[in-house]
Amino acid sequence: MTKTAPFGTWASPISAELLTGKSINLGPVDASDGRLFWTESRPGEGGRTTLMMLEGELQAGSQKPRELVPAPYNIRSRVHEYGGTAHVIADDTLYFVNFADQRLYRLPIGEKNPVPLTPDSNGTLRYADLVFDTARGRILCIEEVHSADGAEPRNRIVAIDCTDAGAETTVLVEGADFYAWPRLSPNGATLAWVSWDHPNMPWDGTTLYRAPLNAAGMPGTATYVAGGEEISIFQPDWSPSGDLHFVSDETGWWNLYREDKGKTRALAPMGAEFGLPLWSLGTRSYHFLPDDQLLCGYIDKGEQHFARLERGALVPFPTPFRMASLPVPAGEGFVATGAGRSRATLIGRFDRDGNLLETLKSATDWDMDPADISVAEAITFPTGGAQTAFGWFYRPQNSRFEAPDGALPPLLVLSHGGPTGMADDAFKPEIQFWTSRGFAVADINYRGSTGFGRAYRQLLDGQWGIADVEDCVAAANYLAGQKRVDSKRMAIRGGSAGGYTTLCALTFHDVFRAGAVRYGIGDLMALARDTHKFEARYLDRLVAPLPDGEKVYAARSPLNFTERLNCPVIFFQGLDDKVVPPNQAEEMVAALRDKGLPVAYIPFEGEGHGFRKAENIKRMFEAELYFYAKVFGFEPPDDIVPVEIDNL
Repeated sequence: MTKTAPFGTWASPISAELLTGKSINLGPVDASDGRLFWTESRPGEGGRTTLMMLEGELQAGSQKPRELVPAPYNIRSRVHEYGGTAHVIADDTLYFVNFADQRLYRLPIGEKNPVPLTPDSNGTLRYADLVFDTARGRILCIEEVHSADGAEPRNRIVAIDCTDAGAETTVLVEGADFYAWPRLSPNGATLAWVSWDHPNMPWDGTTLYRAPLNAAGMPGTATYVAGGEEISIFQPDWSPSGDLHFVSDETGWWNLYREDKGKTRALAPMGAEFGLPLWSLGTRSYHFLPDDQLLCGYIDKGEQHFARLERGALVPFPTPFRMASLPVPAGEGFVATGAGRSRATLIGRFDRDGNLLETLKSATDWDMDPADISVAEAITFPTGGAQTAFGWFYRPQNSRFEAPDGALPPLLVLSHGGPTGMADDAFKPEIQFWTSRGFAVADINYRGSTGFGRAYRQLLDGQWGIADVEDCVAAANYLAGQKRVDSKRMAIRGGSAGGYTTLCALTFHDVFRAGAVRYGIGDLMALARDTHKFEARYLDRLVAPLPDGEKVYAARSPLNFTERLNCPVIFFQGLDDKVVPPNQAEEMVAALRDKGLPVAYIPFEGEGHGFRKAENIKRMFEAELYFYAKVFGFEPPDDIVPVEIDNL
């Protein structure tokens, strides 16, 4: 029987513990020699990432996945601090980067004692974007070299010998500030790679090169292929027949291209994104099938699609997912990792029409009643500068509860990170955590988001802290104006770049009544001074070049305008964060505490940029719920450890 209860007080089937200890993060599926591999990141094990393998003929219930990497080994790279592609498999052997020491290890499949290949450098030598050079028995990868004196790290492409002779490292390409995607042609004779320099980020402008390799495996003279200061190249790769492919946004959209006799040719050009911002090295949006055909994924207005490229035309490839990794052929169908609009992330075996035949692995060991799931609704709304912004709206949904007549729900506006990130409509347990308790949620693709073309992404250039904030405020006002949410109980939450957007919205606008900030930014000058190499010049484009832009930085830093911030805020911060250091949160908390505003601060030991440990993620969700309950005046049904809120 349905109960009548105020929004926010509904008893939810999703506890904070279910989001963490009983959930894992599943990586993309890869196939090799008839076996499937994928990574699992486990909050219940402190966020440790391991590798799983499934072998044999895929028949329902016939096998169980096998873990290849024993604890406490943790597959994770710190190159660029975000890492990416920290393992590769070749000749029945796994090679992986271990997070604790950043060394490269070798582990024959089936064995339990990894052997280090690279020296113990106390984490000053880091490796990512691993590929195997079969002809020469070596690994090609990105190496990042840190020094004790705090100088800017050096990035380069290296080869690491994996033979019994020892793990000698040879520098192949260096001189640029950054490198990505070292990729060998099928015959091992040519190396392709992408490079870029400060102040560009890889989605601003990169260059694709290729060079022949001599008998010793050393590159000759490099040849320019594509890209430049204002063109972003994504994922160079070789077809089985030896043709170099890549993604370029030279037309304003990340589209597929092929090098053909020294020239480049667009393949099925369209107004959609076949690329993604390179936050994680080795990211892919296409791969080749055994028949030399290309299978790709692309994003159109924030929605993902898959297709096969056949004779210059894209043929839709059916999957039931909203967001997924590239499907891998398996038997008469395929295997992929993904999430539907009302289905949690899983690794599934599908027939050729996209029908689920078997769940090989689920990200959760619990199921949610479809009647309790809030399904995303696309919204488009007017915003500043006569522009249009986009988002996804989730209404409160719980089959056992309804609100009193005439009541409107509190709203949580989500500001994604990046700020080049993207909100999609795939099922997210963390959003259902709120909607099943009686909150409405709006997940916003503000100007600067990915998935809408280069022009939309560049609307944030020079406007960070303005355009993104206007869009989040406009979304809240739009929904309040439609009488879909309670205008007096609207909050905004975000992490990293989204945390900055959150603080700006709370400081420079009087729309939200509360905010939650995860590793957010209050002082832009401090961020430019203290952040790591990869993002050291990011603000040149988003805000203004320094030193000429110092006044702009000051004018857009919430820390300098705390007298204008007049609502309660809760902060969460990892004390090991190298991207947004703890001083950002600590200075904001101190300023708001001194002002007499209600403020809470929860720091986490041993956490970096993003929380990985189950106990900390659980604490974050419960503390945020407790905080909103106190601010908005409702009693949550959950048994939550109270949060110390100063000045309340």
